[in-house]
Amino acid sequence: MFEAKGYQKVEFEQNPDIFIINTCSVTDNADKKCKKIVKEAKKISPNSYVTIIGCYAQLKPQEISEIEGVDAVLGAAEKFRLLELLDGFAKTQETKVLASEIQEANIFNNAFSIHDRTRTFLKVQDGCNYGCAFCTIPLARGKSRSDSIENILKSAREIAQTEVKEVVLTGVNIGDFGIREGKRQERFSDLVFALDEVEGIERFRISSIEPNLLTNEVIEFVSRSRRFVPHFHIPLQSGSNTILRAMGRRYLRELYEDRVDKIKTLMPHCCIGVDVIVGFPGETDELFLETYNFLNELDISYLHVFTYSERANTRAVEMDGIVPIKKRNERSKMLRILSEKKRRKFYEENLGKTFTVLFEEDVEDGKMHGFTENYIRVAAKYDPLLVNELKTVTLTSINEKGNVEVVEPELVYESHT
Repeated sequence: MFEAKGYQKVEFEQNPDIFIINTCSVTDNADKKCKKIVKEAKKISPNSYVTIIGCYAQLKPQEISEIEGVDAVLGAAEKFRLLELLDGFAKTQETKVLASEIQEANIFNNAFSIHDRTRTFLKVQDGCNYGCAFCTIPLARGKSRSDSIENILKSAREIAQTEVKEVVLTGVNIGDFGIREGKRQERFSDLVFALDEVEGIERFRISSIEPNLLTNEVIEFVSRSRRFVPHFHIPLQSGSNTILRAMGRRYLRELYEDRVDKIKTLMPHCCIGVDVIVGFPGETDELFLETYNFLNELDISYLHVFTYSERANTRAVEMDGIVPIKKRNERSKMLRILSEKKRRKFYEENLGKTFTVLFEEDVEDGKMHGFTENYIRVAAKYDPLLVNELKTVTLTSINEKGNVEVVEPELVYESHT
């Protein structure tokens, strides 16, 4: 939208006239991070116009407006009208606060990332109707709502006209896809079936999807799909049914185990990532060990570990059984170590097999990187001709650094754990 109006995107440190800072409410210390970035922005460009958008802006607009250097704060409904509402970006004496009640955020705004040469993120759903006890996202993003399959296919075909090889489907609760104007009109499985027919895109990757919404129908389709890759990221949050009930999750560990078993039966090489929260109120040592042992036995590939932190206006902050911060951090460390073990085991299971790597313009220490279809990260000596190319490689061995060496005729690569 900015480019259509004649604006030019520059890097943060290139003395911008306007900063648009997008905030999150999921990570810790959103207020401290926001203040720090505003301070950095004003140091780089003292006369710049600073606008804050995103989840934190919706939840605490007045608090943000009091940060020195902030010119405007836009809520969830307003951020998509940013250029209209802040026309000309003229400074005023008072900070502009444009954040309506979250009920006003009821329109789906189509979006996909551009200028990412190898991978594009395509938004298909927004908002969430779930009320998990620890989460502020429904308060920050509103009710679940989606684009239509017809519009998404149109966007996918536009993306296919570029050089992009991989599309990642994103949303707040992607498995709940299909709700428009408060009513279910389509299903996530219908979207997956339709996208698989889009010519010109080599890979589709599904981002995080709730276990109760990941159906057998979708798993079975991905197992025989032409374009959807064997990689699922499925939030668990806890391996204890007691904690899952307290969290208000919509499944128990038995269902989660069933989802993993189904995937691995059909796609033994499939990568499965897991979100887990440690230190939720009421999580005793025994209940944490339930989670640890459950994950240890589960055939998964890696973990994203989150240390529970209190969020205003959530049910969890009223709960008894607060876990000391020190204990939360200890549990987090234990699961991160387990994650590394799981990743290594997953790599070992795939040695000797052949995959395709999509190389990216991601260079570190003279090496470029890319991912196999089942999410193994590969590094190779930088070669500009390999950028945005799919190359067939064979995983051969794990070296002393825990990296996987892979072989492609006349080239030797490494895959980092």
